[in-house]
Amino acid sequence: MDSLAYQTRDVLDAMVEDCGVPITKLKVDGGASSNNYLMQFQSNLLQCEIERPKIVETTALGAAHLAGLAVGYWKDTNDFGALEGTASKFDPEISKEAADKCYAKWQRAVAATREF
Repeated sequence: MDSLAYQTRDVLDAMVEDCGVPITKLKVDGGASSNNYLMQFQSNLLQCEIERPKIVETTALGAAHLAGLAVGYWKDTNDFGALEGTASKFDPEISKEAADKCYAKWQRAVAATREF
């Protein structure tokens, strides 16, 4: 499961390198975001705040919103606000140096795998 966090850092590091804008907060959703250990590890590794919504299955929520609009359950998208909101936040609990050292091990493992 930790590989999800490492792969996310791979992608976000590439994004920061391309655009030059640091990432200070990551909003997460989906089934994996329900795992507190993973979200804390992700926060540690990325050295940024992780924010998880009250309803983590946002794809299903979006489909429900659209269906509700289609049948007139909701007047407009302003009615969705009550269902949204942050349930949990995770802040880094380790230093940047410790996070970078941990990530360097991941990068060495990936490099070693490429040798095969």
